[in-house]
Amino acid sequence: MVTLYWAPQTRSLSILWLLEELGIPYRRELVDIRAGRQSDPEFRAINPMMKVPALTDGPVKVAETGAIVAYLADRYTAASLAPAVDDPARGDYLRWLFFAGSSIEAAYVQIFTKLEMNPTSAGWGSAERVFDVIEAGITGSGGPWLLGETFSAADISVGSGLRFGLLFKIVEPRPAFTAYVERCTARPAFARAQAIEAEALAARGG
Repeated sequence: MVTLYWAPQTRSLSILWLLEELGIPYRRELVDIRAGRQSDPEFRAINPMMKVPALTDGPVKVAETGAIVAYLADRYTAASLAPAVDDPARGDYLRWLFFAGSSIEAAYVQIFTKLEMNPTSAGWGSAERVFDVIEAGITGSGGPWLLGETFSAADISVGSGLRFGLLFKIVEPRPAFTAYVERCTARPAFARAQAIEAEALAARGG
C-alpha cells in the first residue's frame, strides 16, 4: 500500500490532493518536523534530504514532490491524471508537471531574496517571465486546465505552486491566476485534502 510521509503546512498538501484525486487506498504517516523527526534514520532512509513529502509504495521509495506526482499519476491510471506516453499531450503535460519545482519555486526564491541574475544565465529566466508563461498557459489552453478540457496532475503541481504564491502575496493576483486557483481549490479532492490537513493542525494545537 502507498504510504505518504507528510506534515501539514508543507508541500505535502499537493500530494494529499493528488492521492484524493486518485481515489486509491493509502496510509498517512505524520512526520513531526517541529520536533526534528525528519532527521530520524528511518525517515532519512526514505528521503536523505530530510524533507516531506516522501512516499513508499511497497518496496518503492519516492522523494521530491515532482517525482512523487509523476510516479503516482503514471502508476495509478484509473483517474486518468497523466496522458499516455504516446499521447501528443504528453509533452505539454511533462513540461508543466515539472515547471512548479524548476521555475515557480525558483521565481519565488528570486523574489524573496531580491536576487539579480542575468535571465540568460538563470534556468527559470526571470520571475516575471515565469508568471507570464503561466498566464499564457492558462489562458491559451482552450479550456479551464493546462491541457485544455482535461484536468491532469500537472494542474496539481502548478495549481499548488500558484496558490501558495497568491496566498502569501508573492504573485500579482492576475485575473487568470485567481480564477485558475479558484477552479483548482473548488475540486472535491482538494477540499478533502485541506480537511485532512486542518484535522492534523487541530490535533497538534495549530
